[in-house]
Amino acid sequence: MQAAYITLSILIVIASILLTIVVLLQNSKGGGLAANFATGNQTFGVRQTADFLEKATWTLAFTIIVLCVAATFVIPERSSRHSNIKTQIEQTVPVEGTPEIPVATPVEAE
Repeated sequence: MQAAYITLSILIVIASILLTIVVLLQNSKGGGLAANFATGNQTFGVRQTADFLEKATWTLAFTIIVLCVAATFVIPERSSRHSNIKTQIEQTVPVEGTPEIPVATPVEAE
């Protein structure tokens, strides 16, 4: 179980880095980094490059969501040597009766 969790965590990090790169490559209104790669109307046109980057963005975002949900199902259980707060609370003995509140007695001036 722990190996699956580590594998999913690594895949989430890789997909996040790729998503960051793809978003930075997209052509914004002011040009962006995609303008450097879309010189002229070569094999990929400007529109085809934008379509590819948009599809890659949505695919990577969906992949990250699916991987995060899958990772929650394979989170390894804690070992028994760690303190478990729930167990400690359940094992406490309830105090019978009402608690006594300490009352401060006034100091008499002599």
